[in-house]
Amino acid sequence: MFIKSDNRHLYLQVIDRLKQDIEEGVYKEKEKLPSEFDLAKQLGISRATLREALRILEEENVIIRRHGVGTFVNSKPLFTSGIEQLNSVTDMIRQAGMKPGTIFLRSSKQEAVEEDIRHFSCPQEEEIVVIERVRTANGEPVVYCIDKVPAHILPETFSHEEESIFHILNEEAHRKITYAVAEIEPIGYHEKISPILECEPETALLVLKQMHYDELDEPVLFSVNYFKADKFRFHVLRKRL
Repeated sequence: MFIKSDNRHLYLQVIDRLKQDIEEGVYKEKEKLPSEFDLAKQLGISRATLREALRILEEENVIIRRHGVGTFVNSKPLFTSGIEQLNSVTDMIRQAGMKPGTIFLRSSKQEAVEEDIRHFSCPQEEEIVVIERVRTANGEPVVYCIDKVPAHILPETFSHEEESIFHILNEEAHRKITYAVAEIEPIGYHEKISPILECEPETALLVLKQMHYDELDEPVLFSVNYFKADKFRFHVLRKRL
């Protein structure tokens, strides 16, 4: 099981070896890895080299280290998506071959706050519809969604039972979303949202904030989605200009 040396840094070779072992089932999902002492001995490397490899694997969500307990193999993400692709949560779940569902939490109208005025370029007296839901995949909660839409855009007859806000805006409000400006950031355990998504204490969340625009470049939807980091993985295609 010793690492065979090549021209790369040793910790990079260790990363590849551990990923290969996980892929081949030597270490299974949620299984505890050997102690640092034993694993370093098995691989024929120093503990310092192993720690550097484990640090990077943890950043990549391949493993998770629980203080005082040990190091475990993370579950593989169920959903992967290019962040440059503008898909609804419903579409992402369906593309993974799972059944999307919705747990409706609350909906309200509120006067635009400073953030809304900035996002929608609207007057202060504008009413904003705020919808909070939990999206499920095969019945398991995976995303906590907060959607904001100016009230005048939504038809009075729109139903909270409709799973996709994209569909409501396109089919009922006749406002087709064509692009979005997004930012994504990882956060740790969230006192309110993590329990709702049934997260383990060590499970991080990925927060995706998006301002969606229609064909006339008008802002129509601002969404904040909290994804379980062990279920979702986002990537981006970068091209050299």
